[in-house]
Amino acid sequence: MSKFHLPLVTRRRLLRETSLALAATGAAPLISAPFLSQALADTKTLSIVQWSHFVPEYDKWFDDFAKSWGGKNGITVTVDHIPVQNIPARAAAEASAGSGHDLFGFNGAGGAHLYRKFFIDVSDLVKKTEKQYGAVSVIGKQLGYNADDGTWSAFPDFYINFPGMYRKSLWDEIGMLPDTWDNLRIGGAKLKAKGHPIGISLGHSNDPSTTWRGLLWSYGAAVQDETGKKIVLESKEAVEAVKAAAALYKEAMTTDVLSWNDSSNNQYVDSGVASYIVNPISAYRTAQKLNKKLADDIYVIDPPKGPVRQIMGAASEFYGIWKFAKNKEVAIEFLKYYSQHWPEAFKASEGYNNPCFANLVPKPMPILSDDATSQPHDKLKLLQDSDRWSAIPGYPGPATPATDEIYYAFIINDMMAKAATGQLGAEDSVKQAAQQCEAIFQKWAGKT
Repeated sequence: MSKFHLPLVTRRRLLRETSLALAATGAAPLISAPFLSQALADTKTLSIVQWSHFVPEYDKWFDDFAKSWGGKNGITVTVDHIPVQNIPARAAAEASAGSGHDLFGFNGAGGAHLYRKFFIDVSDLVKKTEKQYGAVSVIGKQLGYNADDGTWSAFPDFYINFPGMYRKSLWDEIGMLPDTWDNLRIGGAKLKAKGHPIGISLGHSNDPSTTWRGLLWSYGAAVQDETGKKIVLESKEAVEAVKAAAALYKEAMTTDVLSWNDSSNNQYVDSGVASYIVNPISAYRTAQKLNKKLADDIYVIDPPKGPVRQIMGAASEFYGIWKFAKNKEVAIEFLKYYSQHWPEAFKASEGYNNPCFANLVPKPMPILSDDATSQPHDKLKLLQDSDRWSAIPGYPGPATPATDEIYYAFIINDMMAKAATGQLGAEDSVKQAAQQCEAIFQKWAGKT
């Protein structure tokens, strides 16, 4: 998703820091009183941390927007941007220390549920936003809503879709479309022979965590059931999905994908080598800046269909307010103001940030419905309906601390990679992953 080379947080370090954070106890009370203008005037500061956006223009807009709001209200606003893969470790560190930023912006999946005991309940803010901009979407609800007690641990900002992105001229040459997982494998093998493999990471980062879940779901398999109370990963459908991933890797990809981070597939398609990737439009936006001719040949397409359904994992952006934050009321007031200007944020992201509230960006959406920088101008219009094929890791059940931890442990990524590289057979790989998921479920049982 990003165009930058950045070091990955190791799984061991991430799980260690997360475990330390979750062992701590959040002591600050929840906010229940309405926002007071005097409190705003007296506080004078607001600190925000969030990931470095993959469309840099958005960060420029957000920083100016936040500081402008602060200037109007006598508030000094600081915004720290950190690499997306460092978000989990930073969250774990702040929760463990009981000290950090007032407003914490997550990206990817997980966080709101994993840290629910550390965040204030923002139910009132969500309800007020719904009254003004329509119901929160299914994806938006999964980001921060706790189904067991009806509270909201975080405020849903936007979700990030993962369409297919392909070189039209290359696929036209072989007379195929990458519209099913089978066609992607068959056509990808033909194009690999021509020097244009497909590129889907099998490493530890957000992109493969969403993509391989999409494949898993499209075959009728899932990590958990609809209730979120039972692990159902060990199934014949999951085995078939893993076999499909292994075949896709062996026939249509190269070994480079085993060590890729979230910037790698962007660079692969932007270099002119890749024939297909699964990625948000940030890769396309970068190509437009680097090579217009290449960009004009890059098209987006709905994710590949599987034997059961057409679906793809989505990433997310949401804000949590720590119980130990010094300026909770200010953080809430800023989010209110930010939500009122969300269409500006959508435009600043160049159509990357997808809304979580029904009427925030009505259709036809600006940019996506008619993008003057794209040829043809309606190239991106299918992304207006991406919510119909996008889901976050808890699918088909609710997101919970357990599903968040499974996501951050890269269990699904490893399940696919082990079978693809021959470390384990498909059945054994699925069985091992199911056991790991079950252990995490058991650990969280009764804790929420």
